[in-house]
Amino acid sequence: MNLHHIVESQQFTVPRIMELFERTEQMKKIVARGGTRDYDNKIMATLFYKSSTRTRFSFEAAMYRLGGKVLSTEHAREFSSEIEGEVLEDSIKIIANYSDVIVLRHPEEGGAKRAAAISPVPVINAGDGAGGQHPTQALLDLYTIFSECKTLDGLSVAIIGALDLGRTARSLAYLLSKFDRVKLYFIAPKGLQIKQDILDHLDEKGISYHLSESPHNIINKVDVVYQTRIERERMAKSDTDITKYNIDSSVLQKMKYDSIIMHPLPRSVEIAREIDNDPRAAYFRQTQNGLYVRMALLTMLFDNNIQE
Repeated sequence: MNLHHIVESQQFTVPRIMELFERTEQMKKIVARGGTRDYDNKIMATLFYKSSTRTRFSFEAAMYRLGGKVLSTEHAREFSSEIEGEVLEDSIKIIANYSDVIVLRHPEEGGAKRAAAISPVPVINAGDGAGGQHPTQALLDLYTIFSECKTLDGLSVAIIGALDLGRTARSLAYLLSKFDRVKLYFIAPKGLQIKQDILDHLDEKGISYHLSESPHNIINKVDVVYQTRIERERMAKSDTDITKYNIDSSVLQKMKYDSIIMHPLPRSVEIAREIDNDPRAAYFRQTQNGLYVRMALLTMLFDNNIQE
């Protein structure tokens, strides 16, 4: 089947992921020479009901680098007819008349699926709800792991933070489960641990995982430390010492010399600024990869020639 929408990580088979990575390498070369005009007849609408900087800007930059055009709003509920009671489905049908692809961030889990079900043009899920998915973030994360570690098989990955509502953590877990001999460590305060549906999926796929409330006995075992944003309010409600989950120089000393630190950003207190210049700090390279991966995803949708 052709790739019509990008709604969840489960859509991506290993062959399709590898094709995405090949296209991503091509996009790096295109950006290095200043972009292309190959898609100058395409218009992308970014419809964000919740604020975003990195995701929206990287999608818009991706479209401009491909030669296309952008229609954009970051506060769609305030600036669209939904403030007058128009439902999402009607908004999507109308915006589809003006664009060739819609990038949607919606506050409701399942919002992107609703949009994709009725949209005549491709819909890309740029994050839905709290505890939904963010598949394009997970794909750029996966590409970063692949480019830094040179493989996706046999890796040990620690995912840290308030994971129960973590869209990026959930989406990345789905993608990593497609590869051989992967071991996942979910490190979160009690009550904020990854949800059971993800664990059930990992059991079904035969993926090894471990749950922990502390990173300190695990950090020296893993190839990838995937830190997520720590919300002070949620940590406070769980009666958790927030510093327990921070990465600073003392934690860095315990890590493997060839491991990497990732973060979907924005960060607050999770990673000390003193870590930024360490070669293991991959999070700014990760954000750069977001441009290339999203360019590749847009071309996949426009070319519509990727087979399941």
